[in-house]
Amino acid sequence: MKSLWNDSKASKFKNDLKQLRVYTSQLIGSDPNLVLHGGGNTSAKLKEKDFFGNDVDLLFVKGSGADLATIEANKFTSLRLEILLKLAELKNLTDAEMVTQQRCAMTDPYAPNTSVEAILHAIIPHRFVDHTHADSILAITNTENGDRRIKECFGDRIMVVPYVMPGLALARKVYEMTRGIDWDNFDGIVLLNHGLITFGDDAKTSYEATINLVTKAEKYLDEQNANNFAMPSSSAELDLQKLAELRSAISQTRGAAVVTKWDHRPNMVGYSQLQNIDDVGTRGPVTPDHSIRTKRIPMVWRGEASQAVADYAEQYQRYFDDNNQKGQTCLEPAPRWTIWPGHGLVSVGTSYQEASMVADIAEHTAKVVQQAEELGGWKALSAKEVFDVEYWELEQAKLKTNKAVLPLQGKIALVTGAASGIGLATVKRLHADGAAVFATDINPKVTTMFEPDDLVGAVCDVSDPQLIKETVEACVAKFGGLDIVVSNAGIFAQGSFIDQLDNEVWQRSLDLNLSQHKNLMQHSYPFLKLGIEPAFIAIGSKNVAAPGPGASAYSVAKAGTNQLMRVAALEWGSVGIRVNTIHPDCVFDTEIWAGGVLEQRAKKYEMTVEEYMSRNVLKTPVKSSEVACLVSTVASSTFAKTTGAQIPIDGGNDRVI
Repeated sequence: MKSLWNDSKASKFKNDLKQLRVYTSQLIGSDPNLVLHGGGNTSAKLKEKDFFGNDVDLLFVKGSGADLATIEANKFTSLRLEILLKLAELKNLTDAEMVTQQRCAMTDPYAPNTSVEAILHAIIPHRFVDHTHADSILAITNTENGDRRIKECFGDRIMVVPYVMPGLALARKVYEMTRGIDWDNFDGIVLLNHGLITFGDDAKTSYEATINLVTKAEKYLDEQNANNFAMPSSSAELDLQKLAELRSAISQTRGAAVVTKWDHRPNMVGYSQLQNIDDVGTRGPVTPDHSIRTKRIPMVWRGEASQAVADYAEQYQRYFDDNNQKGQTCLEPAPRWTIWPGHGLVSVGTSYQEASMVADIAEHTAKVVQQAEELGGWKALSAKEVFDVEYWELEQAKLKTNKAVLPLQGKIALVTGAASGIGLATVKRLHADGAAVFATDINPKVTTMFEPDDLVGAVCDVSDPQLIKETVEACVAKFGGLDIVVSNAGIFAQGSFIDQLDNEVWQRSLDLNLSQHKNLMQHSYPFLKLGIEPAFIAIGSKNVAAPGPGASAYSVAKAGTNQLMRVAALEWGSVGIRVNTIHPDCVFDTEIWAGGVLEQRAKKYEMTVEEYMSRNVLKTPVKSSEVACLVSTVASSTFAKTTGAQIPIDGGNDRVI
């Protein structure tokens, strides 16, 4: 492992200990081999003046649950060091009392909740303290003779602390073990089954102590031939139908739609194919901190998905019943990640971001488990020890947010014609409402338009049925299933009267405004019927009810699509798929009206542009974003009991009315 310390960058913060603390915290957080989402803690001791101008010694420590990779100063909390040191001396302090007194010690009542390890950081008499969950350290300690191996690796300059419940109990243990010691005799502290603590009177010393000790651990693993990771006997089987079944079963058990992240890289497939995976893969987490995001163990999935998830939930309930001694309420029992033999690992979350966090932990768990096995046997903490952390109120607090559940949270949507106009607005609206969105268009720019990992742009020419099939499958492979399809792609065919209509124009309109919707329906159906409150929404046109002369190619194709949706509503209702059509009109903020088209149309009707744009009952144009809002609402549970509907959004068309 290499140090990322940069003297030039660090020199910018030489007079600002807080920013220097942020800098090295981000260095640590940038390497997932050191710490994963929300894990690890960093602190600095500093002196500031209080409101009255008095100098006060403070502990500037990471807020609970903050991510070191992206942390900024406002995610740290400053506490009066004197109070923390007094708390460390108390023998009968409860967790609740500790939290109360730590909040009283905060200099800013609006700062984040402090780390559960604040007292531990306070009692270490060095200015900078770094606490990580390095993979290599965990691999060595999660073995039958972990303490002996740590001494074998590091010698006497490392203090080894037996596993103790994190927080107050751990702080007390370290306090007892370190009273009267000469700290200069130690380079760090290894917490068995938990992690590594390093320290120093300057940021670089503490940070590079972490790097040096982790490097020693990595070399030790190499010397012990513990880096022989399983590789697949065959490539992963891409069974998308089974993946969608798994996602559906977990969503139903969890009581909320979930998104999956399927890791079928060769090393993860190899792990899933281990002969003893049912045993070694379900012994427990590599550190109990992970249990709040992953539960104690993953599900090893064989057979029918719904039965496997039901069995896992029953097993989780037994685990809860066996260890619940304080009257806690059982958490929702669905698995957070799955070992799928021959296929890799599948992680889930109510958002793609949450699923990605779980996937990172799963990946590193697979690595550490295999390393520990090579060292003589992977040994996890007992179920009771993990339970105590998983159900610890101070850990559960990390998961609590004040964010309202979005209307499409965890849903998976596919939108065609997504690079502009109504399609683009729909993509943005669905995503804002919580959905993971697969946005497709024939225009290659769609692949570079979106930044979030749960909003993917892909090229698809909907005139090609095979490309439609591949696009639907790509969406399912990315997110795990399909709940919402917005069939928006189409063209406005060149206008001409029937006696002058070109056959190629006619056929192209039928292909792109009718047949492609049918093809999309056929390929999405197997996945939609496994979706959560599934909805297929077609973007129609006012021309269905109010066609005009010279637009037969367009109007006939749109009318055919409308009829197709009505039939689909009748056919698909038995499997719970809603099929509805939205008919927009007077939508002028799209590319088809650019380049003087709007002016030409207004002139044809002998109107000004303003008059043409408000030629409806309400005398107002319709915005793409307003159509998108309607699409999202129709896709939501608000319309859970509506199918076969034709919904205009046109400001009121007197010919239709």
